[in-house]
Amino acid sequence: MENVRKTKTEVDVLKKYDSVFILDEHFVEDQGRQFSDEFLALVKSLGGEMVNAVSMGRKQFTYEVRKKKAGAYWNFVFEIKPGKISDIKEKYKLDERILRMRIYDYNINGKKAGVEDV
Repeated sequence: MENVRKTKTEVDVLKKYDSVFILDEHFVEDQGRQFSDEFLALVKSLGGEMVNAVSMGRKQFTYEVRKKKAGAYWNFVFEIKPGKISDIKEKYKLDERILRMRIYDYNINGKKAGVEDV
């Protein structure tokens, strides 16, 4: 047998992400608790792990977003394989409940390294 060395890209490594969702209050009840449970289930189904889910409450916008003046903010910290981020974006891209979604890539020191915006 050959001793084949796998590179880091070949190994299934979970990467840590931080995301912020702004939800339309007209489409979500209880400030988005049901959405939070749904997102947790999606991350788990894609082979990831939820680290933290925090409701940041209702906030007024500085300017209107899709003719809305406020939204319910949720912050999720999770670990998932980098290739699965596109699955999350695809699922929520056309979802009426979501006004904005941002996914941030953490680096080793816990600082936000890059931004992926949808």
